Amino acid sequence: MAHQTVRHPARPGLRDRLDLLDPPGLPNLPDLPDLPDLPDLSDRPGLPDHPHAHVTEPTPACPVEITLDALRGRWTTLVIRELLRGDRTYSELRQALPALSDKVLSDRLAHLADTGVLTRHRTAAWPPTTRYALTDQGRALGPVLQALWNWGSEHPSQNHPPTP
Repeated sequence: MAHQTVRHPARPGLRDRLDLLDPPGLPNLPDLPDLPDLPDLSDRPGLPDHPHAHVTEPTPACPVEITLDALRGRWTTLVIRELLRGDRTYSELRQALPALSDKVLSDRLAHLADTGVLTRHRTAAWPPTTRYALTDQGRALGPVLQALWNWGSEHPSQNHPPTP
């Protein structure tokens, strides 16, 4: 993996040197303007000490946006939940999520495959079957879903009662 060093001496509270992953295929992020006297956020969880965390609008290369894109769409988190329990066929997923339409399930599986969250394994037997399995990247979403569950349990919406 290639690393690049970014220096932002005019930003108090940020490390002078950050090693950033430079994944292939992602556009180079624009240089950030110097921002005066940013507070030191290193003691606050969830506020990264990283120059790209100070953008003023969403960018496709933002790690949060990448995560939200992988999880986008209603039912996506439930499909991932089922696959966290183990490999599944399309029929097993339909049985586990009976209110989910075939079209939406197909769309979600295609999206998750495109984002690298799951893989399709097609058997050569007759009749052919396709099994869906989470990749390592997909299994890494388990703690993310747990964190989302925990936050939602602790902060119920005014419009929706808490889940028992």
